[in-house]
Formats: sequence, C-alpha cells, structure tokens
Amino acid sequence: MVIVLGHDVRLEDKNGIRAFLSEKGYQIREIVGQEETIFGAVGPAKVDPREVELLPGVKSVIPIGKPYKLASREMKKEDTQVQVGGVKIGGRRIAVIAGPCAVEGREQIMETARILRASGAVMLRGGAYKPRTSPYSFQGLGEKGLGYLKEAGEASGMPVVSEVVATDHIALMRGYVDLFQIGARNMQNFELLKQVGKTGMPVLLKRGLSATIEEWLMAAEYLMAHGTDNVILCERGIRTFETYTRNTLDLSAIPVVKKLSHLPVIVDPSHATGIREKVPPMGLAAIAAGADGLTVEVHPDPARALSDGPQSLYPGQFEKLMRDIEALSAVVGKEVAKIPSSPAFRGTAFSVSTDPPAGRGKTRVAFQGEAGAYSETALQGFFHFDVESLPRKSFDDIFSSVLEGKAEYGIVPLENSLTGSIHENYDLLLRYPDLKIVGETKLRIIHSLIGLPGAEIGGVRKVFSHPQGLAQCRRFLEEHPSMHPEPFYDTAGSVSFIAKAGRKDYGAIANREAALLYGMRVLKEGIETNPHNYTRFAVISRAEREAPEKPNKAIIIFSAPDRPGALFACMKVLSEKNLNLTKLESRPIEGKPWQYLFYMGVEVPDNAQLFAQALEELKAISEEAPRVLGMYRV
Repeated sequence: MVIVLGHDVRLEDKNGIRAFLSEKGYQIREIVGQEETIFGAVGPAKVDPREVELLPGVKSVIPIGKPYKLASREMKKEDTQVQVGGVKIGGRRIAVIAGPCAVEGREQIMETARILRASGAVMLRGGAYKPRTSPYSFQGLGEKGLGYLKEAGEASGMPVVSEVVATDHIALMRGYVDLFQIGARNMQNFELLKQVGKTGMPVLLKRGLSATIEEWLMAAEYLMAHGTDNVILCERGIRTFETYTRNTLDLSAIPVVKKLSHLPVIVDPSHATGIREKVPPMGLAAIAAGADGLTVEVHPDPARALSDGPQSLYPGQFEKLMRDIEALSAVVGKEVAKIPSSPAFRGTAFSVSTDPPAGRGKTRVAFQGEAGAYSETALQGFFHFDVESLPRKSFDDIFSSVLEGKAEYGIVPLENSLTGSIHENYDLLLRYPDLKIVGETKLRIIHSLIGLPGAEIGGVRKVFSHPQGLAQCRRFLEEHPSMHPEPFYDTAGSVSFIAKAGRKDYGAIANREAALLYGMRVLKEGIETNPHNYTRFAVISRAEREAPEKPNKAIIIFSAPDRPGALFACMKVLSEKNLNLTKLESRPIEGKPWQYLFYMGVEVPDNAQLFAQALEELKAISEEAPRVLGMYRV
C-alpha cells in the first residue's frame, strides 16, 4: 500500500507510522516527491487500510493493485533516474552504453573505450563471464577481463557495466563494475536476483527470452525487495517464430512499461536483431518509442571478434548512430546524455566549480517564469546533477541574480524556430559584460491545453497563456471559437493561476509538466500549429572561468565600419579561415542611431588557432574590437 503523509507531518508521527507498519510485517520505503512524501509498505502482511488512515500524520492510504509493488507506477508517480557514476539514466536524457560483447584483451578494450568516448557514449560495457550456448565457445577472461574493463573505464572517464552470471561472482565484481547486468538467461534466477539486490548497487535487468512484461517487472521487484532501488530495465527482444532476425524487438513494451512502472527503460538493438545493419534503425526506433537509452555492441574489428561479431557495429557506424540520435533527441523532447568536461553539466567548456556555496545544498540556476515553465524543463535536461531552480519574473532578473551571486547559472532563450530571436536577451548579453555563455541546449516546445480535474474541452471559455504560447496555438484557438484567449506573463504561471481560480471554464496553454506540478488535467496535448517548434537556450555564468580546452562553438559581437563592403570583408575573414557561420544577428547600438552591432555564431574547428587568427583579423577591420560572449561545447 501507499501511505501519503501530510505536508506538516511531525518526525515523531512519521516514526510512529513506520513502527506500526514494521510490527505488522511490512517493509517500508520512504519516497520524497516534488509534491508529497509517501511510505511504500510491501510484504506478505495484511492490515485494514482504515487502521493506517487513523494514524497521526497520515493523509491517505492507497492500495497497490499490481503484484510488483515497488516497481509500480502506483508506488511512485515520478520517473526514477538511476545514477551510475557521473551518469544519470532516465528523465529527459538519452544515455548510450556501448562496448564489445566480450573483453578480449587490454589493447582491445582500451582502444574501444577511446573510440566510444570520442563518439559520445557515456558508459562502457564488456563481458568478462560469458554464458554461451556452446560449452566450447569463448567464455570470457574472468577477473583479468574485469581488470582491463575497469582500467579502460577509468582512462576514458566512463562508468562500466558487466554481466554477473553467478552468485559467487558478486563480491569479486563489486570492486570492478559500477553497474551489474543481469542477462536474459538469468532474469528469473531468483537467488541471483536476491543476492545482487542486497548489494544496493544499480542493476541493468534484461528481459528474458520469452518473458511477459509482468514477469519482467516481477524480476525487478525481486531486486528492489532485497535492497536496490536503482533498476534499469532493458528490452533486448523476445523469441518468436520469426527467423530473419536473432530475436523480435518488442518496441511496444516501452510505452507499456513506462505506464506501468516508474523505472527507466533502455533497449538493446544488437541482441534483438543480431545483424549490424539493422542495429541503427532499430536503435532510432527505440528512441522514438520513448526509450531512455540504448546499449549497443561496438568492436574495433568486428570480423575478428571472439563473440557476436556479426551484430557489432564498426566504429564509423556507431559515430553516425550517435549523430542521428542527437538529431532525433530534440524531436522527442530530450537531450543526449554526455560526459561533460566538468562534473557540473553537459557541454560546458569552462572550469566550473561543483562545490555549492556555503550554506547551500544545491547549485542554483535562475530561469524566467514559474515552476513548470519551459525554461525550467530545459535546465533540467541540461544539468547533469540536482540543482535548485530559481524562478525569476524577467530575463533581466536572471542576469542580475547571476551577476550578484544569488545564482551560479542562468538559462535564457535566445531563439525560437518559428518566431525568431529573443532580442531582449541578445541586448542583455551586451549589457552584462561580466557574464558569459557557457553552454546551450535545445528544447522542442509541445503545448497542451490544461484545465482543472473534471474539466472538459467543450466547457473552456477563457484560455490563459504567454502571448507567444497563444500565437503558436492560433489554429487550435480558431477551431474553438468559444475559447477566448487571455494573455498572461508566463505559460506555467497561467496554470498556477487557473489552479488557484478553481474555475472549470478556465484553461491554460503550457507545458504538460506544469499540469502535473499543479495537479491539473491535460485536456489536449500537442495543440501547437506547427510541430517544428524548438527553442534554443543559452546557459550563462560569471566570466571568472578558465579558457576552454576544446570548444566547438563561439558567440562573438563586432561592429562594421559604415562603408560599402564592410560586412562582406568581415565575412570574408571567416570564409578564408574555413570557419562555419551558424548565426548572424544585427542589433542597433544604443545612442548611435542607424549603427549596428552584429552577433555571430561560429563553429570553432579542432585547430583553434584558426579562430584566434580570425579574431585578430576582424579586430583590424571592424569598427570596434570583437568581443567573445562565450566559447563552449555543444
């Protein structure tokens, strides 16, 4: 059962509830959510829920109908994010695990790790104990292989995962791996599940060869009931009568499991298809279906692989797959997880301190709007650790908060794919020279019509939202003439407003996360006129950062002299240095009518000296010396 605690529950009451349930034979898990704290009580015991509801501090009691209690969505409404080393799996990130089927030697796994890290993988896989169908096949290098795997992971900065096949291997493997893998053949090896669960370490649980979804979730329940909360489910195909692929990849399991369980789900297209040419399309299909990541077999020389060579990607194939995933990620509203140069967040090329300021438990990030705003969603996808989101009324307030040290970072929108640049923020970047752009992220904007619980679309008469939100849903509003649009200062703020108003004839256009946050109902999702709706955000911080090691993007500003061909001459500098221009934006210079500054986005090549030379040449021909607003990695 789920016991929802009151917001003002006292510690002694909480301890009393825990003691009462423990005496009845229940195991207790405390889950602290954004809106409420609950106790999850599981076990063979039976108690009348009314007895529990009468205990001081109890708000309500909800029975769990599923046989898998701890893994069920009834137990935990929010998605679980599993932390493995510096990598989070779940939430708004797509994590890619890659490596050979088996560790064959030190040189092989070191070379593979180097290739994978350069291409964008965040975790290294490799088998040391290989359960093979034939007793005469290569069985793995055992502990020696684990040692090579750990060395390669440390050298590349990636956590490592390897399959545990027997209970007597657990103690040994704990010293080498960051993530245990339970293979398909062992999904219902319940003694192994119990012992691995007792370690408390994160576990990657593959679906059995012929397992139903419920059997798969029950296997996860074994792990969770015995001590670990961090379980990652892996769909790797099931056995059917089809013979053209190794297995049949059940992509329909992804949305089904995500509705039934809060656990993250990744997909193994390598074992599902068994044929390397089929791995990339099925991997992309898995991402489109909602998977939180992939685990892919990659080998420097698949033709010489000691196991599963035909399904292992060549390094070039894996690199292209990662580029394709990057392109697809924005469509599904996610970010590709990366191992950043700093533990703080992805993409930064600056030296960022991860130590929170004195007296603060989390790094603070300022955004415009109220909780649940698109900007907050963007920052949650960008940062790779828990942060404290600080809502601010205006963009200027964000810049001021970062400058004054009230926030370590800020996130501001720079450009929307439909409505163009947010000029105010370009101007603020110029007005605050002590702040720099240290990263960027893109977010697909999916608007939802939100109303009170019990409300229906036909009963909505007023729709509140930011003017841009209303404009981007113009066609939907035209199709519903009974709905009168009402401009509001913020999308998420409009949801908060209708929640407080308590009127079923009020609706709001905002992010679906805002509906969940304020206890509202999504009446219709995806109401934007144009689905190709993306916003690019910049992450800003103070300028006291070290120069980046390998930036691949820069934002600079300069002014051109008032003479024919002046701007062309500046662009020619970039062309001669073979620098790709990604953005050119002009803004009027304050106090100088009809004179303009140019904001320019440039791809920084591997040979950073070319960019430095271009800056020097621009300095010689521009009206004012170019100023770098930020250099970072994307």
